[in-house]
Amino acid sequence: MITKDTTIEELINIIPAAATYLSEQGIRCIRCGEPIWGTLGEAAEEKSYSAEQIEIFVQDLNDLLQNPSAEDLKFEKRFDVTKLKL
Repeated sequence: MITKDTTIEELINIIPAAATYLSEQGIRCIRCGEPIWGTLGEAAEEKSYSAEQIEIFVQDLNDLLQNPSAEDLKFEKRFDVTKLKL
């Protein structure tokens, strides 16, 4: 089960499609081919996402974990990423 305390490295190992999902939400989780250290919650907080928004990410990622055939599905951009600290 994915939580906000799941490390980015672990998340990408469990759900490779999470890199694309997070990128679509304005959270870059790969730099120079290496995963960013820290947790999903920390990465989202650095981009000024609220606790409620982070819970939506957790739910989406757990949905993706439960339905691996959905890896090719594009989740909609949930929030206006132009307002994030990039």
